[in-house]
Amino acid sequence: MNNWNYDSTNDIYYQLGLIYCVDPATTTYEELAIYVPGSYLNGIKNTNGTYTCSLNNTNKVNNYTVKTAPIVMPINTPGYSAQTAVTKYSSNGITDYTNSGFVYVYAGCRGRDNGDNYSGGAPWGVTDLKAAVTYLKFNKDVMPGDTESIFTFGHSGGGAQSALMGATGDSELYNSYLESIGAAMVDKEGNNISNSICGAMCWCPITSLDYADGAYEWNMGQYATIGTRTNTTWTSSLSDDLSTAFASYINQLGLKSSNGTLLTLNQSSTGIYTSGTYYNYLLSVIEESLNNYLNDTNFQDTSYKTAQSYINSLNSDEQWITYDNITNTAKIISIEAFVTHCKSAQKSVGAFDSLDKSAAENNLFGNDNNEYLHFDTVMSELLTNNSNKYSNYSDYNSQYATSYANDLNALDSLNNTIQYRVNMYNPMYYLSDYYNGSGSSNVAKYWRISTGIDQTDTALTVETNLYLALKECTSVESVIFQTVWGQGHTTAERTGTSTENFINWVNTCLNS
Repeated sequence: MNNWNYDSTNDIYYQLGLIYCVDPATTTYEELAIYVPGSYLNGIKNTNGTYTCSLNNTNKVNNYTVKTAPIVMPINTPGYSAQTAVTKYSSNGITDYTNSGFVYVYAGCRGRDNGDNYSGGAPWGVTDLKAAVTYLKFNKDVMPGDTESIFTFGHSGGGAQSALMGATGDSELYNSYLESIGAAMVDKEGNNISNSICGAMCWCPITSLDYADGAYEWNMGQYATIGTRTNTTWTSSLSDDLSTAFASYINQLGLKSSNGTLLTLNQSSTGIYTSGTYYNYLLSVIEESLNNYLNDTNFQDTSYKTAQSYINSLNSDEQWITYDNITNTAKIISIEAFVTHCKSAQKSVGAFDSLDKSAAENNLFGNDNNEYLHFDTVMSELLTNNSNKYSNYSDYNSQYATSYANDLNALDSLNNTIQYRVNMYNPMYYLSDYYNGSGSSNVAKYWRISTGIDQTDTALTVETNLYLALKECTSVESVIFQTVWGQGHTTAERTGTSTENFINWVNTCLNS
């Protein structure tokens, strides 16, 4: 508390370069910076220009005090990349939070790549972020902010790791990894320190990687007929098999709608398992997104002038949307029609665990010996069990089955399997009774999930399933889910900015 710096222009006390574990693998990443509203501290300037501070328990900012202020932690890790620790002070992107009375903590963390002297990939990014959380809680007596009100927020791979921070609180799977870097596991009295958080904001989370390949084919790939899905390629057959495997997974997952209806998929005459309550529910999510857009938009301010003209533009080549002008609501004839016009598959079959191991997620599950490894057990089983069928295609290579099977036996530096690590990086593993990890963690109370419905980076099922699983979790007090019409892979919001809406959401959660 005698080493603070002060930005008088923005009234922010800050510290950089705080190493948050005893035995860091790399201080390039395992350091954090903290930014505190000036009103929360009493500072006395030292002779070297720094400040010695004590907590000011009287002042308030936005009804928060120094001990009730939420702590917000950004996770800027697209594609599960690393988040480099801050080395130079700047208030850019921070004042919105400190002016709102929040304590802002920017914690570096490792990404999917290995370094010269340290391991990367899963689960090191989330492990590092957990260590940052327990560092804050270890120092809670002098720490500005409420360490029981920590909120993470991120987009894409950052949204995924924010979801993991929310879903994996105190999971024993992480203990050996945390111990290996000397994370704070117990407080000064020897009591266990929780690494759970209060809330998670997730924009377009690229997660649930165990069935992400199948989800991509069921949601988008089955409607494509070019590239790796051309019917003369063996991967077109693999696409169909992945779609079927995903349907089987959904039918075992036990998801329910808000009225308690079990959501399942049925075989259908057109498409692969394109009927049933789950199909209807996902179609309703798409329609809700469009209808929200119709209600949010003042079409007089657009080139269309009316909602009907906008719908006509969407139906320019075929009528796949019906519109009721009186109620200002629309209906979509099928998921296939939506995908064809708005969300066509852009990734090849094996969207996340690619056949040549070139995907970012292959890098994520690499180990110290191999930067890129296969990790999808479903694809591995299909390649093994259906090799005779795939071999009927001239472009098939039987070495694919061998490559997947061999990689799935690889161990990381702590001698854990790839499946162990996939479970660690799957929020559904902790939320659904389908998985052995259900109930083994302390799940965050508050959630907000927002996605651009047009994004082709992952299937719409990913965010939807996460939302449905969270709704069934008894420890979750609130979960907000929205898909934003006309937006892609971005910090999607129906109105306003992502920063404003995140701040308002945190305030709502804490009733401030």
